[in-house]
Amino acid sequence: MADKKKQNPSANAEKQRRFRERQKQAGKKLVRGYVTPEAMECYDDIREKTGWSDSEVLSNSLRVIYAAYRCGQIKLLNEWLKNHRR
Repeated sequence: MADKKKQNPSANAEKQRRFRERQKQAGKKLVRGYVTPEAMECYDDIREKTGWSDSEVLSNSLRVIYAAYRCGQIKLLNEWLKNHRR
């Protein structure tokens, strides 16, 4: 089995390249993962309103989600997002 990996070390790189191409063709953009155009619009809106960097957006988003989880408010957060089409 180890011999297979040694025979074609670029196979994984080729798979990754094809994956990236498929994501681009689907209209998705790489931020910290591939996101839809709608999600990118929300991301840009957050950055514009807050002036946060990419790292700050990610960190603060995780804090909000974790706080909602700890307070049992995930359903409320999801409802707000749906009502505001986010």
